[in-house]
Amino acid sequence: MKNLIVFITGASSGIGFSTAEFLVENGYTVIGTSRNPNKYSNFKFPLIYMDLTNENSISKAVKLVYDKYKSIDVLINNAGVSMAAPAEETDLDMLNELMKTNFYGPINVIKHVLKIMRLKNSGKIINISSIAGDNGLPFRSIYSASKAAINRFSESLRLELINTNIHCTVLSPGSIKTSIASNRLYAKVSKNSAYFSSYSNAVSDMNNHILKGVEPEKVSIKIEKLILEKKPKPHYKVGPMLEKMSSFIKFLLPQKLYEKLLANHYNLK
Repeated sequence: MKNLIVFITGASSGIGFSTAEFLVENGYTVIGTSRNPNKYSNFKFPLIYMDLTNENSISKAVKLVYDKYKSIDVLINNAGVSMAAPAEETDLDMLNELMKTNFYGPINVIKHVLKIMRLKNSGKIINISSIAGDNGLPFRSIYSASKAAINRFSESLRLELINTNIHCTVLSPGSIKTSIASNRLYAKVSKNSAYFSSYSNAVSDMNNHILKGVEPEKVSIKIEKLILEKKPKPHYKVGPMLEKMSSFIKFLLPQKLYEKLLANHYNLK
C-alpha cells in the first residue's frame, strides 16, 4: 500500500501540508498542488501549480502527474476557501469564487483523475468537506452550502462507482488549528449594517474555535486510515467531540431547540 501515488490539492499549508508531510514520512509518494508553488521551498514532496478555478490548469496538473508517475492511486480533494459574510450582504463575485473553489473545482479534478483510476480499476477519492456542511451556520451560509453540496455529490458518485474498485468518501473536519482564519474571505460590513454587532461576535467566536481546535496531525492520521480502509464508509468526521456529535444532536433534538443552541454557541444577540 505504501507504494501508492497520492495527489493532494491545496498542499502548501494547513491540513493539506500536514497530510502530505505525514504521508511522505510514512513511505507514500505524494504530489501536492498550490496556486503559488514558487512561494514555497524545501518541502519533502513536489508542489506543482494548479488553480481550481481554471479547468485548463487542472487538466495540465493531472497530466503532469500521470506522465511522470503513470498512476494516481489516491486523490485527496483538500483545497478550498472559507468565507464569513451575512447572506444579505454577500458579494456575488466572492460567492462565485468560493463555489468555483469548493465545489466546481473538486468535481473537475475528480473527472480528470477518474480517467486514470479507471485504467487500473482501482483508486480512492477522499473529499475534504467540513462539519459546517451538516449545519446552516450563521454568517457562513455560502461556505456551509458549498460543503453540503460536495457531501451530496460524493454520495451520488459512490453509487455511480459501486460496480468498480474505485471508492469515494468524505472526511469532514471540525475546528482544526490551521491558518484558515487568516485566509478566510470576509465581507466588509459597515457599522451601519443591521448585522454589524452579531457578525462581529460570530467571527470572533469562529476564530476562537479554531484556536481551541485539534492539531492538523489528527486529520493526517485519519486520512491515512481512510487510504488503508478496503471499503470506506460514505462519511467520516474529525475534530472536537462536540462538533463531531453535532449532526446526531441535530437529529435528536427538536428543530427550534437545536437552532437556539447554535445561536447561543455563536453568541448571537
